[in-house]
Amino acid sequence: MDLTIENILLVGSLLLFISIVVGKTSYKFGVPTLILFLAIGMLAGSDGIGGILFNDPKLAQFIGIVSLNFILFSGGLDTNWNSVKPILKEGLVLSTLGVLLTALSLGTFVWFVTDFTIYESMLLGSIVSSTDAAAVFSILRSKNLALKNNLRPTLELESGSNDPMAYVLTLAFLTLVIHQDQSIASIIPMFFKQMILGGVAGFAFGKLSKITINNIKLGFEGLYPVLVIALMFITFSATDFVGGNGFLAIYICAVYLGNQDLIHKSTILKMFDGMAWLMQIVLFLTLGLLVFPSQIIPYMGIGLLISLFLIIVARPVGVFLSLMFFKMKLRRRVYISWVGLRGAVPIVFATYPLLAGIDKAHIIFNIVFFISVTSVLIQGTTLSIFSKWLNVALPEEVKPITGSDRYILNLPKSEMEEISVAPDSFAVGKRIIDLHFPQSAFIVMIKRDTKFVRPGGSTVIEANDILVVLLDNEDSLNEVNEVLAKSSVV
Repeated sequence: MDLTIENILLVGSLLLFISIVVGKTSYKFGVPTLILFLAIGMLAGSDGIGGILFNDPKLAQFIGIVSLNFILFSGGLDTNWNSVKPILKEGLVLSTLGVLLTALSLGTFVWFVTDFTIYESMLLGSIVSSTDAAAVFSILRSKNLALKNNLRPTLELESGSNDPMAYVLTLAFLTLVIHQDQSIASIIPMFFKQMILGGVAGFAFGKLSKITINNIKLGFEGLYPVLVIALMFITFSATDFVGGNGFLAIYICAVYLGNQDLIHKSTILKMFDGMAWLMQIVLFLTLGLLVFPSQIIPYMGIGLLISLFLIIVARPVGVFLSLMFFKMKLRRRVYISWVGLRGAVPIVFATYPLLAGIDKAHIIFNIVFFISVTSVLIQGTTLSIFSKWLNVALPEEVKPITGSDRYILNLPKSEMEEISVAPDSFAVGKRIIDLHFPQSAFIVMIKRDTKFVRPGGSTVIEANDILVVLLDNEDSLNEVNEVLAKSSVV
């Protein structure tokens, strides 16, 4: 069946509905939802029962890039800087040096066991060198897996920030495959340009986005998530336009925004959480439609060999060598090695050789697809088991609140106080968002004369307002009083 304007909405909505319903029960059987989304796409494709003909790598790549924007941005928004800061060095080394070592070791192995040239082998190694943010975020959060000693922030930071490195390596070795007269030294300037411009642009757009969100007056709460979507795409495309790494930029921008006080922040976080799930489903369905299972069968043997080498050798080599100068227990290093999930990102990157038209593009695509599927099936289904075997999992009763819950779940609080705002208070004339209230306190209502005002980030505090505040403890009350009183001195 060919997709037409008349039936694309019907077919798309049915596939989406089936994916959500099937995915809801998948974890009862220990199967990651992402694999089911992929399987549904394959069943609906030209080799499956649906018979939908979809063979457009360019459109698939576009859908993949848009989806990755949402997935990375949502992951960045959920990244708690206080959790990430202690393991920032480890995470950055894993997402750069770790990815490079994985790509080189796997590429060397591919060169030995196939008839690929050295550059084609390194291209394949680069495509699958990074852990997949969609897979890691999805599986860790769906399983509600809590880990000891900042292990989970390390994994989420690595998976959210290592795609840019894999992307640069993929472009670099693809360039060398196409222009074989060039040397490796010729791609080094491109690498530094991508990473430096991407990092600087991400931070700059993060600060600019915060100013824009908190100072623009839209009038409707529902428009703020739309505004953030626009800022996200501006960050990605503008960075890419000047030669920087757009994926790195949007992740850094999102991490910055996620740790700032923003107007309607909970609404923005909820929307992006839903959009990240939608984009994961759409991405995996699209890639499932794009692949032809009959074409993968001839490469299953070599694909399994490369996949096992990646899981058992290349990934651990990358992790252990990159973390050799850090103090970390062996079982933590082993677990980080095991959470080397490959998912949709490598498949999206594998569309670049297809569009470039290199000789072995289809072989690379089919092998990469097989590696991604086996990685999620083998590693994704055993994360909980390995965390218990290695004793890195937290007991159920001490699991902390993570992700967007830090901002959305402001309850329960143990105390409630009514605080009167003095006429000379610093808060008078200020918006709530500009007061920088401690996270342990939450304004639930404002009594103003004979009226009750429902507070929001843009609500302006007036003299003699009575703030009804939920608090964690007495220390929280002291912090609130300091915020309101620092005032009169300024």
